[in-house]
Amino acid sequence: MTPILVAIACPIVATICYGGLCAVSPFGDCRRCRGMGHALKTDRKGRLKRGKDCRRCKATGKRIRAGRWLYNRWARVYRAGTG
Repeated sequence: MTPILVAIACPIVATICYGGLCAVSPFGDCRRCRGMGHALKTDRKGRLKRGKDCRRCKATGKRIRAGRWLYNRWARVYRAGTG
């Protein structure tokens, strides 16, 4: 394949793969708490303790992916316009 075809095919394949990922698994781990739902703290002896709940994901540990958020927004606008 020529370099131009590869340059065109790579973003298309990546977009299709990300769309499939958003369809199969619309939620990913929260970036702030890394999917735990809370922060980790250490006590004075250095042992890990459970910290406060994560405000970003509301202690669920999950967040909606950007692609799924865009799809949900598009579907909501489409339903509102056709109804």
